[in-house]
Amino acid sequence: MIGLPELLFVAAVLFCIGLYGLLTRRGIIPILMCVELMLNAVNINLIAFDRFYAHNMEGQLMALFSIAVAASEIAVGLALAFRLYQIRFTTNVDELDTLRD
Repeated sequence: MIGLPELLFVAAVLFCIGLYGLLTRRGIIPILMCVELMLNAVNINLIAFDRFYAHNMEGQLMALFSIAVAASEIAVGLALAFRLYQIRFTTNVDELDTLRD
């Protein structure tokens, strides 16, 4: 059976991979994917602590809410990426210094 330390280790590794990708990537889409990876690591923590300590489904409900917020964040982020590509013809965040034309 997988215990709490193993789940926390997996979540920490996922969070570190997401943070590394967030700090090193230049495109909007890979940055959004790294943020999703970090949010999934948080969801693993929520579910793991609920499973081993609380046993009352609150952690799972918080994870479900977090997934809903992440889905809306991705929808808004992709809409911004498409609009910025239409205006500037790039999704490189280094070249996006202002929000106006």
